[in-house]
Amino acid sequence: MIGDVPGLAVLEYDAADFAIIRPGQFVLCAVSGARIDLQDLKYWSARWQEAYRGAEEATAAYLRHQNPVAEDDIARHD
Repeated sequence: MIGDVPGLAVLEYDAADFAIIRPGQFVLCAVSGARIDLQDLKYWSARWQEAYRGAEEATAAYLRHQNPVAEDDIARHD
């Protein structure tokens, strides 16, 4: 379970800052899964309660949330 990762912090994201719910050293990027040390965390979404490694991941998450495509909606040609 992801909550059992040693050093993983649990945060509550607000528009301008975040609150530490469970202390830790890092969070995981919602897009890439990369570790983000708390002192380096600059991108997150209060709306979706997700952290992002950088602007590229934040943009990818925004686009994914704005235009979700279910796997079943993708045409497959085998």
